[in-house]
Amino acid sequence: MSTEIELLAHLDQLHTTELGVGRIKSNLSLDTEDVVEWCREKIQSKQAVITRKGKNWYIHVDACILTVNAHSYTIITAHKEKPYPKNSP
Repeated sequence: MSTEIELLAHLDQLHTTELGVGRIKSNLSLDTEDVVEWCREKIQSKQAVITRKGKNWYIHVDACILTVNAHSYTIITAHKEKPYPKNSP
């Protein structure tokens, strides 16, 4: 099973901790009550690019990066992507 399909097949198990909710809201300046559902929608987006490195999945979507543990489906953190410097290749 490909990484992307594996994560999408287990979205019902997606969760985070109370500290994770605060961290994600703060890092992304979110004003939503259901952070997990917000993340679930982003992961399901057609624009989402899902990769796996080691024990985590990284989802790049809408200028954000979500980090999800590949074994527990815990959303660890999320942050805004840093723009590339103008002189970068």
